Amino acid sequence: MTETHHASEHGTHTSHGKGVLEGLQDESAALRKAIPEVYDGFSSLHKAALAAGAVDVKTKELIALALSVAGKCDGCIASHARGAARAGASLEEAAEAIGVNFLMNGGPATVYGPRAYAAFREFHAQFAKLREAKGQ
Repeated sequence: MTETHHASEHGTHTSHGKGVLEGLQDESAALRKAIPEVYDGFSSLHKAALAAGAVDVKTKELIALALSVAGKCDGCIASHARGAARAGASLEEAAEAIGVNFLMNGGPATVYGPRAYAAFREFHAQFAKLREAKGQ
């Protein structure tokens, strides 16, 4: 599990968003270099699975975020929290999507669900500032 800790006025804060993604970039560099065709294939699958279609990108990212909680994958949580925030999902939509996991995944979802919501809130704030700067 890759996490970034930093101090705040409220004690130590664990980043489940940007810090996780930055840590994974460093950790995966050697493997990515060793098997670029596998990473390229995964990248193509990722793009195709999340492309707009009958289901919009925001909904697909929220589904992926919820599945990331079930999979207990911190990197997936960070990636899809960012994707859902980028696609314009609201805090309420993210919370409800994560909440479905409590029903379907029980106790582990109560551990990874808050991580996912923390990551989403981190990216939601970032993209809200960008949208505000663009006047959207």
